[in-house]
Amino acid sequence: MTRHKITILAIALTAISGYGQNLIKMVEIPAGSFYMGGLGLGENFDEAPVHHVTISEPFRMSETEITNAQYEQFRPEHRRLRGRDGVSTGDNEAVTNVSYDDAVEFCHWLSRREGRNYRLPTEAEWEYACRAGSHTPFWVGDGLPGEFHKNQRVVRDYEPVSLEVKTTPANPWGLYEIHGNVEEWCLDWYAPYDTAEAVNPRGPDKGQFRVTRGGSHNTPERYLRSRNRMAMIPSDRHSLTGFRIVESNARLKPSGGRETTPLYATNVTQERTRWTPVDAPLYIPPIPFVIPPKADSGTPFYMHNHQPAITWADNGDLLALWFSANEENGREVTILASRLTPVADAWQPASLFYKVPDRNMTGTSIYNDGEGHLYHINGVEAAGDWQNLAIAMRQSNDNGETWSDARLILPEHARRHQVIPSTIVLDDGTIIQPCDAGPGSHDGTALQISKDGGRSWYDPWDGTPLPDFARDTTGTTIAGIHAGIVQLRDGRLLALGRGNPIPDENGRPRMPMSLSADTGRTWVYAPSPFPPIDGGQRLVLRRLNEGPLLLISFTDHPLRTPADQRGMDFRFADNVERKCYGMFAAVSFDDGKTWPIMKPISDPTPRYLYGGGWTGFFESDATHAEPRGYLAATQTPDGIIHLLSSRLHYRFNLGWLMTPPVAPESAAKTTTHE
Repeated sequence: MTRHKITILAIALTAISGYGQNLIKMVEIPAGSFYMGGLGLGENFDEAPVHHVTISEPFRMSETEITNAQYEQFRPEHRRLRGRDGVSTGDNEAVTNVSYDDAVEFCHWLSRREGRNYRLPTEAEWEYACRAGSHTPFWVGDGLPGEFHKNQRVVRDYEPVSLEVKTTPANPWGLYEIHGNVEEWCLDWYAPYDTAEAVNPRGPDKGQFRVTRGGSHNTPERYLRSRNRMAMIPSDRHSLTGFRIVESNARLKPSGGRETTPLYATNVTQERTRWTPVDAPLYIPPIPFVIPPKADSGTPFYMHNHQPAITWADNGDLLALWFSANEENGREVTILASRLTPVADAWQPASLFYKVPDRNMTGTSIYNDGEGHLYHINGVEAAGDWQNLAIAMRQSNDNGETWSDARLILPEHARRHQVIPSTIVLDDGTIIQPCDAGPGSHDGTALQISKDGGRSWYDPWDGTPLPDFARDTTGTTIAGIHAGIVQLRDGRLLALGRGNPIPDENGRPRMPMSLSADTGRTWVYAPSPFPPIDGGQRLVLRRLNEGPLLLISFTDHPLRTPADQRGMDFRFADNVERKCYGMFAAVSFDDGKTWPIMKPISDPTPRYLYGGGWTGFFESDATHAEPRGYLAATQTPDGIIHLLSSRLHYRFNLGWLMTPPVAPESAAKTTTHE
């Protein structure tokens, strides 16, 4: 065959296949320089410092986000994902539900197809092109006009909106939907900015998260600003994020400031501690574990600190986690940590533990598997609120000093994924992670289960609707949110939760009790002997090292329980029953059939304490304990129970629980039993 015939054949094949034609319309972006970033105030701390950036060569950028029709030429099977959450159904709508690797692979495919050099934009290229020479929050001005809006507010269920491209005006450089529609993957690993001038920066060589920019539908307008920084776990995908591409041959340079070592990870000893059992009754008055960081520490710290988790490390340290936020459904929600060493009298100031930038991080658990490993499990929202959560897991083998990169063990952003810090491991090694089944206060508790050491997980729920817990005697979801769960000696699971009260034989509302004989597939409901709890309260249920079951809960809700139903009677050391209020402990030696030991968690010394979270200030004495708080607990091998409320750390042991409470010297006797 002659060279002439070969050329004609190649041209014919190209015409048939479409190769050689430009699939994506690109626009020219001129070379230039700009000042990147902003003041870095509040939740936008990562936008500082402002620094000078030069884009040394012109490049080309896709005029729109990549559409379904364009992406599906590369990956036709993606079509089945159209319409998730009621968005991105049409050919000409921005593609969603693509991970960072999906976007990169599309660029590689398109580069081979067209013989060009396509890639994702760097974070600097994206902001430079978005601004198009502007200095205002949006290229169009100080605010984003209504014609650009796609339900720009915090939502739980996305409002169906069109993501069709080229429906709003382009910016001066010809880019459509650069604010909103969908947020867009960038090339860079997320890292702090550097103060130095940069030329063609591309971020650091490694990191935990990949940058996204531009904001999306169903997201408040402030997250759509030109300089706003977001990021995602690279394997994450959901209905808010897509991408656009650039064509460039520019030589990119590593950039970004160095992450500072958080305080909880400094000077961590790796020497294994020798635990000495504490048998004598022990009670230590509460101390705060939420200590504000120094103003110059760089730690994001907000007004609302809540929802703790706690575990012990093999070196004898305690590690406490909690979220810090201005609003519980905000994107600023950040997981902070503090460490208490055996030789310290106070917890460290708070430091940053885990944060996917601009994602709500509701729901945290941390536990020690007893074999030298700590595990951290956390919810990760697609946006704000706490309904559409994926679940990430990390591991530490050095007493919490360093952690593995997060792995999405439950990658679907869905309900039944709000993590509760009551992880348990069954006798056969099965890991059970309780999660709230929904964002509502009466949605019950779900289980996420792993039978292979955390590698794979499943939800035993069969999809049936929530039962009426007060009327129905069986169902497939645990009654009550924020449930604590234990395995009974006969293998069954016992759970106690908040909300969904069940009346007893006298018609009194009781805390719901759920029992399962089939590892959480079905549950039988009954009233427990305990009063129900409500907003701002979370219980602890666990098996102690010594064998008994321990419940820590509240006698009532100080704002919602009728006055005539408030308080519980407890027998004191002087053989007198007194009505007490607030946090109490109950101990069962027969797997929950009876609870013969009940005791307020307080002592006779009057104290005026700040409980943080939804608790605020309260008075504590012999008959008054902390009235509200989200509780979490661990028991160290020496037998000491470490209880966290929303701000305070209590320490006591089984010996103290078995000792009747000490009577207040001036307390009036109410009921005397001879």
